[in-house]
Amino acid sequence: MIQFKEIQLPYGSGSVDFKIPEPNFSGYVLPTDEEVTTQPSDALIKNALRNPVGTKRLSEMASSADKIAVIVNDVTRPTPSQYLLPFVLKEIQAAGVPNENVTIFFALGLHRAQSMEEVKKLVGADVFNRYKCVQHETGSFPVKNFGKTSRGTPIEIYEDVVKNDLIVGIGEIGFHYYAGYSGGAKSLLPGVSSKEAVIANHKFMIEKNAASGRTDSPVRLDLEEAAKIVGLDFILNVVLDSHKNVVAAFAGDFILAHREGVKVVDKLYKIETEPADAVIVSCGGFPKDINLYQANKALDNATQAVVEGGSIVLVSECRDGIGNAVYDQWNKSCATADEAIARFKQEFEFGGHKAATTAAASKRFHLYLVSSLSPESAREAFFEPCKTVGDAIERILTKNPDAKIQVIPYGGQTLPVMKES
Repeated sequence: MIQFKEIQLPYGSGSVDFKIPEPNFSGYVLPTDEEVTTQPSDALIKNALRNPVGTKRLSEMASSADKIAVIVNDVTRPTPSQYLLPFVLKEIQAAGVPNENVTIFFALGLHRAQSMEEVKKLVGADVFNRYKCVQHETGSFPVKNFGKTSRGTPIEIYEDVVKNDLIVGIGEIGFHYYAGYSGGAKSLLPGVSSKEAVIANHKFMIEKNAASGRTDSPVRLDLEEAAKIVGLDFILNVVLDSHKNVVAAFAGDFILAHREGVKVVDKLYKIETEPADAVIVSCGGFPKDINLYQANKALDNATQAVVEGGSIVLVSECRDGIGNAVYDQWNKSCATADEAIARFKQEFEFGGHKAATTAAASKRFHLYLVSSLSPESAREAFFEPCKTVGDAIERILTKNPDAKIQVIPYGGQTLPVMKES
């Protein structure tokens, strides 16, 4: 009698359960279980703010007359801003800065604006009631031009942000599929930059080194050059474990502190593995699977863990649908994967890049999607829709009864790397 391996994967705010025949299950690709710290999260954050990397303490940098911009991530990111903000605001208060001199800005980039309920939840009710919170939807506010980077990217930051005396960024460091890593200078670009600046910077995603786990990604080097010119004065960046708990924190210089966080991310989430015939990957639940646009990051990481011609099952709720109007338009207007790829080579359009990269992946692998999207939307996005993970497994084993299947529960964070021979 065949034995089955029972699996549970994060999905939205809950989970999905399924079974894999034991002979076909080749294991999990999981973050390392090494302890990176024995300290509670509060102690980690306080220690980071008291001992910044490459700068003075924020309380020593600020003066009572200063106006301060604090940039936090939007609803699409797992950064625990509600938890982190009070620590940063306490540092600012220690310098004698009144609450009315501090404004909290959301790093929307080209993402949608958030509801007031979402804003209140992200910063916490107390902070929401005591501080001004501002969202800059792209194109709706004036920007200040700081020239261009050496790569030609226009440096255009919202005026409301740069008119402050100090700019502080709060973020989370993890893998990013073309900027190498999240966090650091991304608070400014793309966070509070013009549409033109974001698109120009993101055009470098097609270059060779624009990949997860690389600090020399041309996208990151470009946005860090912009941040040097504008002046990102201080950051607090954290590293989260698979359950979104803070396991490391670094503050100070937006490059030096960021790189210390990168070391921890690599230790936790760069996982050696041997490619399997099929991979079942969850983004890690909400908010990483809030829409298909964000879920593509887990798909991109999963491609490193499967053999050419193998299968990838993406498990992503997508409660906000596709998540980007341009991405959706490309999905609907490109009838085939070849058409999407050819169009991208002729016409770079932010949002369209997701359609093109997924199209390219669909030519290398069999792509299945378990989500709340309609079957039509899934097919338009170059996936084969499945009602359940079990349905996808059945299809995989029908094609290849001996298929070895790996499971990646936290695909938005975990970067499989080939085992060295």
